[in-house]
Amino acid sequence: MALTVQAVRGMNDLLPDDTSVWQQAEEVLRDVVTSYGFSEVRTPVLEHTALFNRAIGEVTDVVEKEMYTFEDRSGEQLSLRPEGTAGCVRCCLEHSLIYNQEQRLWYMGPMYRHERPQKGRLREFHQMGCEVFGLEGPDIDAELISMTREFWKRFGIDGRLRLELNSLGSAQERAAYRESLVKFLEAHFDELDEDSKRRTHTNPLRVLDTKDPKVIELLKSAPKLSDHFGEKTRAHFDGLRRLLDNQGIEYTINERLVRGLDYYNLTVFEWVSSELGAQGTVCGGGRYDGLVEQLGGQPTRAVGFGLGIERLILILTNLGIIKPKARWDVSVISSGDGADAYAARVASELRHKLPGVRVFNHCGGGSFKRQFRQADKALARVAVIIGDQEMNDNSVTIKDLRNQDTQQRTLKLEDALLAIKPMLTIN
Repeated sequence: MALTVQAVRGMNDLLPDDTSVWQQAEEVLRDVVTSYGFSEVRTPVLEHTALFNRAIGEVTDVVEKEMYTFEDRSGEQLSLRPEGTAGCVRCCLEHSLIYNQEQRLWYMGPMYRHERPQKGRLREFHQMGCEVFGLEGPDIDAELISMTREFWKRFGIDGRLRLELNSLGSAQERAAYRESLVKFLEAHFDELDEDSKRRTHTNPLRVLDTKDPKVIELLKSAPKLSDHFGEKTRAHFDGLRRLLDNQGIEYTINERLVRGLDYYNLTVFEWVSSELGAQGTVCGGGRYDGLVEQLGGQPTRAVGFGLGIERLILILTNLGIIKPKARWDVSVISSGDGADAYAARVASELRHKLPGVRVFNHCGGGSFKRQFRQADKALARVAVIIGDQEMNDNSVTIKDLRNQDTQQRTLKLEDALLAIKPMLTIN
């Protein structure tokens, strides 16, 4: 028996109907970020492992357990990117994009983490991300959140996601909080789950992100990070809240929201949906004012977010908001001696005179019935039919496949081109 080779677990194929849905979603995302003045960057999926160790933090789950890391033939440690921000910062530093200047950048592509595959969580997953460099006020934080809300409005799911908001303060404020939090956790050590015990002395703020119900209940009596905020941090967070209030953007303050990566400070936020079960976060981000300097650049204010494409697609398809589109617009159907050559010429003329219209020519022959069945399966809008009579008259017969009340018409090719275009614009 021949060996059947399958895709790597947690790395899925996207079939034609899938890519149709993805393209529609990606088009909306691209249109929104472009309308906000963002420019696209494309960075490699493979980076030096040290980049992620320095940026994300060596005691995070991502670096400790989830990265795809290997040594190449030159002995260098390389990793598939687990997220997009670190690579974007590296790109900006390498090409001098952010020294004494503002930048608003976006990207979209695959990321990789070795996790247990489940609904909404894959080993190869896709993110759309935005990063802003050179601005420090809460106004840009609010604009990013407003932009993410515009995504949901465009998709018609605005009321199906909720915004959770928090501030992580400054590095000094977190250091002071860390001491009081560790004392609290040590006093209740026997009540912690194993992950929380491990994190108590390595990354105690990550304990706040626990999913264990008993630990969540325990943390209700833990010290609060906000108790350690100074005047500057409070002013930034209050300013952000006022801006969101003015735009009518509803949010919930979640003091347990810390995000999973070490580079965040001040604002952090997540958009969460109940449509996805346990993997409810669709989009999340915040400020990372120290990361550029941490990676060797000049001190640079920065804020950004990442949006999970698979999770967004799950919501949109579960709700029936986006469905596969027709695979082609016009189906050239032909039969008879010499029909293949005439059909090829007609199809070429259609593509030339109707740019952007998807024209499918049924190569390989076959009966009219079979070709019509293919066109119907592909949800084609118009059939261009060629038989002996059409070839003799240098004409074609056009038929609206989506409106059975419309009579088919036989027209000269030049007239058919004019008749087909309005047929394609009818919903």
